[in-house]
Amino acid sequence: MKLAIFGNNHQHQYIGRIAELFSFLRQQDIEFAVQHSFASYIKSQMPDIQLFDFFDDRCVPQADAALSIGGDGTMLHTAYWIAGSAIPVMGLNTGHLGYLTAAGIDEAEEMVIRLLNADYKIEERTLLQVDTSFDKTIDHPFALNEVAILRQDTSSMISMQTAINGTHLTTYKGDGLVICTPTGSTAYNMSVGGPILEPTASCMVLSPISPHSLNMRPLVIRNDSTITVSTQSRASNYQVSIDGRLIQCPNGSTVTVRKAPFSVRILQKSTHDFAHTLRLKLMWGTDRR
Repeated sequence: MKLAIFGNNHQHQYIGRIAELFSFLRQQDIEFAVQHSFASYIKSQMPDIQLFDFFDDRCVPQADAALSIGGDGTMLHTAYWIAGSAIPVMGLNTGHLGYLTAAGIDEAEEMVIRLLNADYKIEERTLLQVDTSFDKTIDHPFALNEVAILRQDTSSMISMQTAINGTHLTTYKGDGLVICTPTGSTAYNMSVGGPILEPTASCMVLSPISPHSLNMRPLVIRNDSTITVSTQSRASNYQVSIDGRLIQCPNGSTVTVRKAPFSVRILQKSTHDFAHTLRLKLMWGTDRR
């Protein structure tokens, strides 16, 4: 087995645990390589750490599985790099919530043993693909969580003429529009009042941001739908956020969002249950009276 390891550069309190994990991987005769930027960070924190292989940040590594060490942001970053490769990814949480991760860093060795024993399950997670009507090359036009259309350089509403499969739906007027996957339903979508979806469901959600209307509500649609949004603003540009990666779009341009032709494969414990995750991570139904 060979693992590709991704991480972020905010691991000061966990650097010792990460070194222990690397030692454990060697004991199990597991080959591993570390993303170059993460490898440089680790060596800056632990100059005496035993040498290990690394791979270029711009390349998709050759591996049987990927480990993402960090929080949900690191999981999104990992999905960003391995998109289209079919490499399954397992998250080890060192962040705040870790909603997307399979386990905490203290369970790292247990999760490695699960990998070796095939004691896990893989969830296929939908990605969104973004295209624009203007001459703009997007290096990685894929989102695991959401695509958000946002106003820029103005406090005025933006107007978003929206169609589904070529048929006019409505013109949203407000601060923006979130188009999310089931995975992203607990992210930006949830914060603007959108519904929480089971993460492997075959659908997506359109949730307006601060709509200037009493009859604009979040809408759940099939994930084989194509959404086109033409945006008008009093500013010369508006923004599109692709899992937090911002691009500027000229006023009057059109953004098209559809399901990507491939998915992200998320590794979970074989005992993983969505209801348990809701209760544990989102305190679902907790009564503190």
